[in-house]
Parts: sequence; structure tokens; C-alpha cells
Amino acid sequence: MTDNNSHDSTDNRTATDGGMAGQPGQSHRDTDYLSAEVNLLNPSTPFMRDHLRIVWTGFVIWFVIVFGPVTMTRLAPGVMTTELPVIGFPLHYFLVATVAPTGALILSFWYSRKRDALDAKYGIEHQTAEETGRGGGDAAATDGGIDE
Repeated sequence: MTDNNSHDSTDNRTATDGGMAGQPGQSHRDTDYLSAEVNLLNPSTPFMRDHLRIVWTGFVIWFVIVFGPVTMTRLAPGVMTTELPVIGFPLHYFLVATVAPTGALILSFWYSRKRDALDAKYGIEHQTAEETGRGGGDAAATDGGIDE
């Protein structure tokens, strides 16, 4: 009979599931990120490089959408405020009020599509317990109690 109260130097931790991954996703998962140097300008893995490229591209597009009309109003105030009214509003107001929020929605859709493509490229799959067939049927009570 083993002694469960002793503290061995061996580590018998149970590994978490973490989803399913193909070979590129598995090599990504095997990377020791705690001891790897994190550098936003020079990422250590191909997945991180590709993901950072998507993030920086989205940031540049967002910056142009948000600060473009403001900058143009500063550089050409006559054109942006009085010479080109749109639906009775100055051009800069119209761009900030309609193009910026619409651009943010389009940008979030673009990011989700690019991230899904990146996950597919590296074989990273996001599945729930029901999709993998490990669902236990009835859900457990959230308070830890039993159903009455």
C-alpha cells in the first residue's frame, strides 16, 4: 500500500487536455514559452510571427481609420469642414461619425477571419467537450450540490 501523505520529488500532475492539434500546432504547444525570450519585434515561433503580422496590420488600418480624418482636418481644414459637405455635415464629422465605427466592425470581422485561417494553417482546433464526444450528458450543478 502506498503512502499518500508523503511528498515525493516525482511530479505526478495530470496534463490538461487543451484541445486537439496537428503537427504544427503540437510543435507550437511543445514550445516552452516561460523560458523563451518574448520580443514583439522578433517573435520566437512562426505562429507568433504570423499572428503578430496580423495584429500589426490591423493596428495600422485602425490608426488610419481613426486618426486619418483628424489629421486631414488639421492639414486641410477648408476642404474637410466647409468645401465638401456630406448630407449637410462637414466631411470630417461624417468620416468620424460613420466611417470609424463601421471600420471597427469590418476590422473585427477581418481579424476573426485571419485568426481562423492562421489556426487552420497551424492545425489548432478549438473544440468543446460535446464536439469531441466527451460530454457527460447532464451538466453538473454549478454550486456542487445535487439535483432534488
